[in-house]
Amino acid sequence: MGLERLVIVRHGESVGNEAATAAELAGDQVIDLPFRDADTPLSDTGEAQARALGAALPSHGVGADAAVWASTYRRAAHTGRLALVAAGLPGGPRLDERLRDRELGVLDHLTSHGVSARYEAEAERRAHLGKFYYRPPGGESWADVALRLRSFLADAKASPATTGVVFAHEAIVQLIRYVLEDWDEQRVLSAAVEEPAPNASVTVLEADPRPGQPWRAAVVGDVSHLDRHGVPTTLHTGRRDVAPHHDEIDPGRPEDAEEESRAAAD
Repeated sequence: MGLERLVIVRHGESVGNEAATAAELAGDQVIDLPFRDADTPLSDTGEAQARALGAALPSHGVGADAAVWASTYRRAAHTGRLALVAAGLPGGPRLDERLRDRELGVLDHLTSHGVSARYEAEAERRAHLGKFYYRPPGGESWADVALRLRSFLADAKASPATTGVVFAHEAIVQLIRYVLEDWDEQRVLSAAVEEPAPNASVTVLEADPRPGQPWRAAVVGDVSHLDRHGVPTTLHTGRRDVAPHHDEIDPGRPEDAEEESRAAAD
């Protein structure tokens, strides 16, 4: 039959999320982390979020027959493993490097302050090109990530399972929506600000039964499972206007500096 429903999960809070948010708010240039982005682990809160998420997966139609994939990055793969165990589902996620977070190249481990101070020309080039098409040296643009996701989604749609689950990163959540919901540049950039994906949130996309039609979002950024289990909800984007917890967010400042102000932040 092919894939009809895709459950997309952002990983639980990582120690990189905590460090990047603290560095950005403190005005530091560098995020002090000893890990590669790929090796950044979950925080204690992130592990609790992943377990709470697992208890909710069946309510989103995820059963033993679902196809499950995860980014190769530690924080996403670990979220998937913890969630599947909590859900009582067998096995672990299939790791796929096409689901990894966006590569930041020379801007890795820098806050927005560090980018402005050390790579002024890059900050100006990004302002000219815009977030979607800007590619930092040695890194990827959002368009680059969308290209590898088109490859992944073509394979996923051919799965014999009707329900799929992806454990990945905030940019991946938004760009899967970009591809499947047939968005344009402006729509995906608006969603990144207006419809963010908190840690361990669930977004559910459903295929239109009519051939060639865009998918539609049935659930966006749901974190009700965290509330039910008394686990904190966290939203780390790296923007200076955004603090880690929902009740501390100032929605009145949509400035967009998050992608180049985090290393292992997502």
